Amino acid sequence: MNEAKCEVLLAELAHARAGDKGDILNIGVFVFDPADFDWLSRELSEERLRRHFAHRRPTRIERYPMPTLGGINLVLHGVLEGGVNASAGLDRHGKTLSYHLLSMRLPAPLPR
Repeated sequence: MNEAKCEVLLAELAHARAGDKGDILNIGVFVFDPADFDWLSRELSEERLRRHFAHRRPTRIERYPMPTLGGINLVLHGVLEGGVNASAGLDRHGKTLSYHLLSMRLPAPLPR
């Protein structure tokens, strides 16, 4: 944790899995500790996601909280350069974008 800015790397508190369908990327992000779900839900906003993935130019971002699983399903439209069959990109499936998400710095949760 970066004490000076009171930020935390998302990877310190959560893990993620990615999948794709056409030009749509799906990332499930899940906190390690269920007590951090409210923090994740609050801090992982659409606005922050839009800024973090700006280089991929998402056309739409959807968030589906899953409180009983301690996670959020994120659906990012238009980020895979047309999808597996259309993209010349190295990671046409977008699997590494889940790691990009985990590199996000967020305000640290309040101590319990």
